[in-house]
Amino acid sequence: MSGKVYLVGAGPGDPELLTLKAARAIARADVLLVDDLVNDAILEHARADARIVHVGKRGGCTSTPQAFIEKLMINEARGGHTVVRLKGGDPMIFGRGGEERAHLMAEGIEVEVINGITSGLLAATSIGVPLTHRDDTHGVILVTGHGKSAEDGEARVDWRALAATGMTLVIYMGMAKSEFIQSELLAAGLSARLPVAIVTSAGTEAQRAVVTDLGSMIDSIAEHRLKSPGIIIVGDVVRHADAAVLESTAQDALARRVG
Repeated sequence: MSGKVYLVGAGPGDPELLTLKAARAIARADVLLVDDLVNDAILEHARADARIVHVGKRGGCTSTPQAFIEKLMINEARGGHTVVRLKGGDPMIFGRGGEERAHLMAEGIEVEVINGITSGLLAATSIGVPLTHRDDTHGVILVTGHGKSAEDGEARVDWRALAATGMTLVIYMGMAKSEFIQSELLAAGLSARLPVAIVTSAGTEAQRAVVTDLGSMIDSIAEHRLKSPGIIIVGDVVRHADAAVLESTAQDALARRVG
């Protein structure tokens, strides 16, 4: 008898943001394949006898090959096991959930997706920023800044087209290419004074947030020594950031100038 695979979103880090449905699936699992950014506290929902396999997947770092992960899911399911593929954020937003679901279904494996809160949403709301606002924008675009190069057979992001929409841009995995992203958005005509928020390690105790503008974005990243994983939010909605974030950023800038 074949088992079943659950593609489960673990959310952005805070274990209390895990959905009840996700917690129940984790508790049923015989085998859990766990991504690198999943909070260890979430594994407390797993059975004591469950097999836990860490399959690190983080942009810019050595990762477990995707083909190996998919083969392992298929083999375990065909062995009659309940498998949970536990991913940071949401499986279907830059989590390769669509690929994995299609691959499993093509192999005749039953699969169910359980959504999680995506890090771009948590990063914004944790500092009081709405991704949409009736006075500022009519939509939001989620985009990865970590796409493959054209030489690898994947089209590059058209930053100029995105800038022309006037929508909030929520950029995942863009820290390593932040300088290029900044130059493209400025070249597209966006104002250097357009507000930008950078939130790293969203939803964890290590979270840090800086509010700046597009023209100063690279300097702010360097000055605050911000590192991946990070979310970059570009748009007028950033003006709604909590006063405490705005004040701490201004105080840090003042301290650097005085020092």
